[in-house]
Amino acid sequence: MKTQLDSPVRYSQRCVFLCILSSIVCTGAALAQLPTVTVHVDKPGAPPTQIGIFFEDINYGGDGGLYPERVKNRSFEFPVPLMGWQEIARGGASGALAVRDEQPLNANNPHYLRVRVENAGEGFGLANEGFFGIALEQGKEFTFSVSARSSDATPPSLVVQVVRADGMRLGEGRLSGFTAGWKRHTCTIRATATDPKARLNLLVLGRGTLDLDMVSLFPRDTWKSRPNGLRPDLVQLLADLKPAFLRFPGGCIVEGRDLSRRYQWKTTIGDLAERRLIINRWNDQFRHRPAPDYFQSFGLGFFEYFQLCEDLSAAPLPILNCGMACQFNTGELVPLDQLDPFIQDALDLIEFANGPATSPWGARRAAMGHPAPFSMRLLGVGNEQWGPQYIERYERFAKVLKARHPEVQLVTSAGPRPNDDLFHFLWPKLRELKADIVDEHSYANPDWFFKSANRYDGYDRYGPKVFMGEYAVQSVRTASPDNRNTWECALAEAAFMTGLERNSEVVMMASYAPLFGHVEGWQWTPNLIWFDNLRAYGTPSYYVQQLFGVHRGTHILPVELKSGETTPTLYACAARDERSGEVIVKLVSNSAREREVRVQLAGAKATASSGKAFVLANAELKAENSLAEPTRVAPVEKTFPVTGAEFASSLAAYSVTVLRIKSASE
Repeated sequence: MKTQLDSPVRYSQRCVFLCILSSIVCTGAALAQLPTVTVHVDKPGAPPTQIGIFFEDINYGGDGGLYPERVKNRSFEFPVPLMGWQEIARGGASGALAVRDEQPLNANNPHYLRVRVENAGEGFGLANEGFFGIALEQGKEFTFSVSARSSDATPPSLVVQVVRADGMRLGEGRLSGFTAGWKRHTCTIRATATDPKARLNLLVLGRGTLDLDMVSLFPRDTWKSRPNGLRPDLVQLLADLKPAFLRFPGGCIVEGRDLSRRYQWKTTIGDLAERRLIINRWNDQFRHRPAPDYFQSFGLGFFEYFQLCEDLSAAPLPILNCGMACQFNTGELVPLDQLDPFIQDALDLIEFANGPATSPWGARRAAMGHPAPFSMRLLGVGNEQWGPQYIERYERFAKVLKARHPEVQLVTSAGPRPNDDLFHFLWPKLRELKADIVDEHSYANPDWFFKSANRYDGYDRYGPKVFMGEYAVQSVRTASPDNRNTWECALAEAAFMTGLERNSEVVMMASYAPLFGHVEGWQWTPNLIWFDNLRAYGTPSYYVQQLFGVHRGTHILPVELKSGETTPTLYACAARDERSGEVIVKLVSNSAREREVRVQLAGAKATASSGKAFVLANAELKAENSLAEPTRVAPVEKTFPVTGAEFASSLAAYSVTVLRIKSASE
């Protein structure tokens, strides 16, 4: 029997088909060997964990940082009244400086400076050193203001100068027309050069006496160009995180070393001159980093915090003192029968934030320029308290607040550590009390964070929600001055955060801490953002927070991870973004080599041939960002091919990768 041979064309087509089939089989076989991440797109769950920010005035994050007032001790209220100031005399001038309290500007600001000039010369007065120098930028304008008075028949005048360390003048203004009553005087100073270490000179010209208070040199260039506004580059870094909430004002400063030095929100609103200065909680906490000139002027107060929340589209989460001083210090307690004023402070704060402009505290808010409510729905009762004393006080707060304001969820404390006896005492008590949200804290080494990626897998789905309110990897040990913001720390945090997001039905919120650190004035490290007087940068941890915050999605998706590893080096979580029609897959690889993983979209199909990948990676675990190299570790955006509901994705060594894939239900 004669067999018909294929034509050359048919033979060639068969070879191509066989090669393609072989390639498909090989590709399928190769995919089958890869670690597999299966995302159940057809089983959407709760909204993903809210990634927010936690602000505390530590490391000069407030005065000297986010709050850009250039003058230190502007109202002469420091215990050492002339701290930050130095007497100066020009051309044979002489006189005397004295801090006094007769007939002050107001009762909350009882001290002022009297400058008495005996020999006029070319000017007698004083210079201010600012916060690690006074930062100037060429061409930028500043508003100088001062409350002043003089009872002289012919009052002296005041020359205001900003000068370099060598005395070279970089800007000047002049004020006159002082009267016997307190009056605010202003002038504009334009910087002729950039200098992060300038100083401010105040020279009284002519014989006589001049009283000064509330001395201010404030930049015109602020966030949203607001008077008494915030430092714009630092706020922009916060805005770029897309935070879901802002927790303020701390932290341990809420408690105070003793109750007389606790944070009281009512003293931080209204006229700047009437906000009562207190010592900062971190002034002398650490012997290795004393900060004797660290106080809180409250130019950044509760109104400004609420306003910042609104600017960032972040839910406000204020924390109030619950009648307990810091238990790491005095642990002073308000007796239970004297707790009512503390509870009333909470009720008044809710009215200040949410009440109509016709209510007493709503009217105070409206008078500050914000008639509309701030819509506060979260409130913290105490910061990092523990023990039966805390439970007793929380019960008193909860009974009143829940009866009067059930719309406000209360955040409670689980103590300072994530798994000690204090923690295990508090959780059952708070569960029994049906607490809304329990605030857990953890500062630990990288290994703890990698191993704790599954921490919340076994938590009660029907109990209180969790707020991981303070966490950060410590490269050396907790509170060590040698801790560094390394890529290894950020990578461990990312692995841990996949566990937070996978368990969003339990973990409602999370925030890294602390937020800011001045490179010359820090007390604690590591921190999320570092800055000097003119520059700022985000750490690798910052970019991890940004990736999780920006790529949050609308609903979590269940994930199955099969890697075959006895010691995990691959971590994953996923979400659906109903707004963009995308599946978001977050992959963390703690491996020293590049590798591929198989991604399966179960119950869905890809609707585009490519997706977007946002990759944060560095082969060197000790890599850090700095003022000189602010983006040494920073995300890179790429595109990658999508072959269908199942595809391979390449992961760089030591990397965090966010994949966004257009998809639709099958």
